[in-house]
Amino acid sequence: MDFTFDEQQLAFRKALRHFVDKEIVPVANEWEKSGRYPTEIVEHMKAMGLFGITTPEEYGGIDLDKVSFTLVYEELARGWMGIAGILGSHNLSCWMINRHGTEEQKQTLLPKLATGEWRTGIGLTEPGAGTDLQGIRTTARRDGDHYIVSGAKTWITNARHANVLPVLVKTDPSAEPAHKGMSILLIDTTLPGFEVQRDLGKLGYKGTESCEILLDDIRVPADALLGGTEGRGLQQALSGLEIGRLNIAGRSVGIAQAAYDAALSYARERTAFGQPIADFQAIQLKLADIATHLQAARLMTYWAASQADSGKRVDMEAGMAKYFASETAITASLEAMRIHGGYGYSTEFVVERLYRDAPLMSIGEGTNDIMRTVIAKALVSGSGVIG
Repeated sequence: MDFTFDEQQLAFRKALRHFVDKEIVPVANEWEKSGRYPTEIVEHMKAMGLFGITTPEEYGGIDLDKVSFTLVYEELARGWMGIAGILGSHNLSCWMINRHGTEEQKQTLLPKLATGEWRTGIGLTEPGAGTDLQGIRTTARRDGDHYIVSGAKTWITNARHANVLPVLVKTDPSAEPAHKGMSILLIDTTLPGFEVQRDLGKLGYKGTESCEILLDDIRVPADALLGGTEGRGLQQALSGLEIGRLNIAGRSVGIAQAAYDAALSYARERTAFGQPIADFQAIQLKLADIATHLQAARLMTYWAASQADSGKRVDMEAGMAKYFASETAITASLEAMRIHGGYGYSTEFVVERLYRDAPLMSIGEGTNDIMRTVIAKALVSGSGVIG
């Protein structure tokens, strides 16, 4: 069995590659160094419909199949991983709103989000709670037809550009187990008390912001409760992270592809001792390793995406793809740097940016150690089958 794209997917990939090669690759290094926000690229992505790839057509989106969804992130990350991040949280939240929201919430929010007129992200992580989401401290106390929300969130992508932000809160802090008291509120970011406090400095993942947010006694209308029922927040968030891991796997493949392309090109052009370094066996072995792991990561990612397209839950499959592909991105970027020698450490070449971007893929949407436990639990319980 292979993963041959159909004609529509091939045409879509061709359009994506043209966009990335023409609009992103030429400016990525310069804009990343200067800290310039990629406004023009965002506008182009709006025109391409990329802000609506998880939104059904009835709400103004293009509702891509999961293989094409993954292709978007692979191609964008090949050009600049930070650009893929701008879309990642946005489309995850759109998917969550469509799957779990009330009809009124979907009618109100999705048409504007699908075009990119409105932007969003997702507010899960806190200064003291990342992997352990049940340990969050942000609370939402019911007060008549409103909730009073107090707390803080961190590492929030798109925070400065979001119009509405799904935020995980505790509506019943005393609930046991804790997840039964957790809910998601769709918070209007213009409400008094919503404050983006600062942008976090980062090793890589430039181009988009990652912020700390203060939620200071915000009065949020009760009809902003995602799905209209309390106590479903953690399940809603985890269902979103399932497709988020396909996004991360796709981004990882894109980083690894860029590392391979850069390494192969450099090895062919760079000469030493009177011949291209690509003729040396030591370099050839590195290229072979990168290419083999890249192809394996790509096939595993497409496999997980195709399983999601079949309608099944893909906790194990997406976890495997995210785990393997992100480790491949890290290794590929390091080996590409070694092939470049001293130039690999220079900011004039793309590989040092890839080397800084890749580690985030092993952290985002659940660390790789968590992915291994997700995979193992599926295997032990019998819900995941291999062979």
